[in-house]
Amino acid sequence: MNNYRKLLVSILLVTLTIPLSAIADDLIMRRVSASFPEAMNTLQTAIAEEGFKVTRVQRVDVGLAASGYKTAEYRIVFFMKEKTVHDIVKRQPELIPFLPLKITIFAEGDETILVTLNPAKLNEFFPKIKMNKEFSEWETAVNRILDKVQSE
Repeated sequence: MNNYRKLLVSILLVTLTIPLSAIADDLIMRRVSASFPEAMNTLQTAIAEEGFKVTRVQRVDVGLAASGYKTAEYRIVFFMKEKTVHDIVKRQPELIPFLPLKITIFAEGDETILVTLNPAKLNEFFPKIKMNKEFSEWETAVNRILDKVQSE
């Protein structure tokens, strides 16, 4: 677990040094007026309606609070089609760090923010594996999921 924290801190530090404009194109984000509990419920429903399964919900706020940070509600929702994950991991183990797909959701005042890595960007990292079609399908599905949360 300690190595996991070191990795997360390293990723965070690297991310903080990248200009925001460079990151913005790599992310899909929605700001919604729904409360965190409402948005969280709608997110999980929208994920299921797209044919995905929520595999885990990580409560980031609890870990931050245990470390002495004051934070609003903050979760990472992991989701994927189970068969898809197993097939891809067997064929393309280099994708393991990026799977399952994940959406970060957190409260900010009276609003809720949802953000995720654009799955289509994986093609830029892994052009040789020729999964552009799958990555594009994931991007479309993620946008539909976030649009559903935003429209509720």
